[in-house]
Amino acid sequence: MKRIAALIGRTALSCWHHGSPRLPPPPAWAPGPPSTCLQVRHLAAKQNKGHFKGAKFKSKPVNLEKQQKQEVEIKQRMTVSELAKAMNKDIDHVYEALLNTDVDLDELEPDTMLEEKWIKEAVKRSGMKHKWAKLVETKVRENKDIQRQPPPDPAQLVPRAPVVTIMGHVDHGKTTLLDSLRKSQIAAQEAGGITQHIGAFRVQLPSGEKITFLDTPGHAAFSAMRARGAMVTDIVILVVAADDGVMKQTIESIQHAKKAKVPIVVAVNKCDKPQADPQRVKEELVGHDVICEEFGGEIQAIHVSALKGDNLLELAEATVALAEVLELKGDPTGPVEGTVIESRTDKGKGSVTTAIIQRGTLRKGCTLVAGKCWAKVRFMFDEHDQAVSEAGPSIAVEIVGWKDLPSAGEEILEVESEQRAREVVEWRSYMEEQDKLKEDQQAIEAKQKQHQDSYKKERESTAHLSWRQRRAAMYRANKHKLIHRASEKTEMEELTLPVIIKGDVDGSVEAILNILESYDADDQCQLDVVHFGVGDISERDINLAETFSGIIYGFNVDANKSIQQMAAKKDIPLRIHRVIYKLIDELKDDLSSKLSPTTEENIIGEASVLATFDVTVGKKKIPVAGCRVQKGLLDKKLKFRLIRGRDILWEGSVTTLKHLKDDVQTVKTGMECGLSLDNEELQYKPGDEIVCYSESEIKQKISWDPGF
Repeated sequence: MKRIAALIGRTALSCWHHGSPRLPPPPAWAPGPPSTCLQVRHLAAKQNKGHFKGAKFKSKPVNLEKQQKQEVEIKQRMTVSELAKAMNKDIDHVYEALLNTDVDLDELEPDTMLEEKWIKEAVKRSGMKHKWAKLVETKVRENKDIQRQPPPDPAQLVPRAPVVTIMGHVDHGKTTLLDSLRKSQIAAQEAGGITQHIGAFRVQLPSGEKITFLDTPGHAAFSAMRARGAMVTDIVILVVAADDGVMKQTIESIQHAKKAKVPIVVAVNKCDKPQADPQRVKEELVGHDVICEEFGGEIQAIHVSALKGDNLLELAEATVALAEVLELKGDPTGPVEGTVIESRTDKGKGSVTTAIIQRGTLRKGCTLVAGKCWAKVRFMFDEHDQAVSEAGPSIAVEIVGWKDLPSAGEEILEVESEQRAREVVEWRSYMEEQDKLKEDQQAIEAKQKQHQDSYKKERESTAHLSWRQRRAAMYRANKHKLIHRASEKTEMEELTLPVIIKGDVDGSVEAILNILESYDADDQCQLDVVHFGVGDISERDINLAETFSGIIYGFNVDANKSIQQMAAKKDIPLRIHRVIYKLIDELKDDLSSKLSPTTEENIIGEASVLATFDVTVGKKKIPVAGCRVQKGLLDKKLKFRLIRGRDILWEGSVTTLKHLKDDVQTVKTGMECGLSLDNEELQYKPGDEIVCYSESEIKQKISWDPGF
């Protein structure tokens, strides 16, 4: 009612100002009636027209009326604040315009939706006229994406080499097997003898057949990379150690192969060892639906020794025989299609990808698109780092000339020009942005609905109150939330570890991120990945780490001397590792260091009170307990506790500890002593127990277990 009274007074005052200039100002004791004021305001334009009649402004009344008829763009479901903005007025003006209508002004808030008739009424009462806002027609953007070509004409197909993936558990001999096949020593170059990356190699057998091998890491951290290997391969060689049997990664490899519907050849390795049992291995594989030929299945099982080179030719021949059954063919004439196996940043070459060509013939100068990246092929290299001029189906090749670094697993497609490549990349970026906007819009709408539901519930409980009383009630209800917000933020900041991940290749970074996704100890310490990328540690990484007070973890990357000096100057820790085990172990240590230590209590000695007496010191009487040590010893430097029954009466330190008449530091088991505590008001009783104990801080360890 106060708002309505204020608006009435304001309207009355405006009536006097808009009245005839010949009328004297009204006396303070005689305000005009509200009905007269509203009529005067509503008919102000017509009165002005009459007042100016016969005056020297004869030719201008029509123009003045047109000037006052301001147009207001309106639309359906406008709020009070939106209408005020459209009218170029304040919110009180809308309240004033809706005075003496059926609208309940006490229920009207700035974000209240107005009905169409009240929007028009408010505009009309303000001496304006409305017009409907034009609907903006969104132009449908033309799809500029590129897709794979239709299957080629069978007449154009030619036989191609099989793409074979070596899979299996860690340390079961996969890399050693490849070493023996291609007569090179890759394992010696790998940190700790563990294959860290996907490698693609082309091997020519003595019989002349060629096979392209993908060497996938066997470690649990690289399961995603193994999955990509299975998706681009024709045959999987499953390596199982004869002395170890079917292990966790063996089962994962079988699942990847089945998901990709790729045939399997089993290589039972390490058959030269005394404890080898190939028969047991094949029996275990039956339990995972891998049935070898001798058990009535179709899967070939070859007993090999990768280290000694036994039966490797038989394994290669079995692979070639399976490839002949599959009748693998490719189209070397169509547009280039392939898959990114690995991507990395090279200091001399820039952004480099290892790719398997699946269709067409890749040549220098071709324009390629992969994901949201494109390339003008500058150079191509084989697995021996030798430049090649072209690469056909089933050939693994390194491609130099990418403008950005595509992710491993991206589909490579050839386009006719650089302009077309830019269009495709721009379209894909646009579509990704649109998808992101849709997701955000859905999240916003869900949040708004949740907010509206809770708002309705709150309004139902305060429906009988005025809007001022309702706001006061809501403030009182939510006041406690505002008080705790600052302390909660501080606590969260203290228990957060921001990290920056850098790796030499895209697959390694992805593998580390997959490990971090398994992090489940947020209740102890938040793990926040603020940035990740491929390449050596840069100045940008140092600045990011400084901004977020984070730690940089590098895998198979370097930091030059100036970067190290900058990191040391800004006190930014650099954790650079060559083996993923050690990187994750140090990350766990850093997370554990964020946790506050726990206090462990050790009982040193226990004594029982036999008698009590008072000792006069100066003018004060101090209570003293006569005790016998039952267990351990009492040490004056440590903490003490007085226990009566099951209740702890006091904890603190001892001021005096005597054996007979001598002040002593310790009293051992079986000895009697007299002691006084630092609380002179305590009254001892025979039978009380006095415990001497020490406290030590123990560092907490993060509960996260990444699986190794």
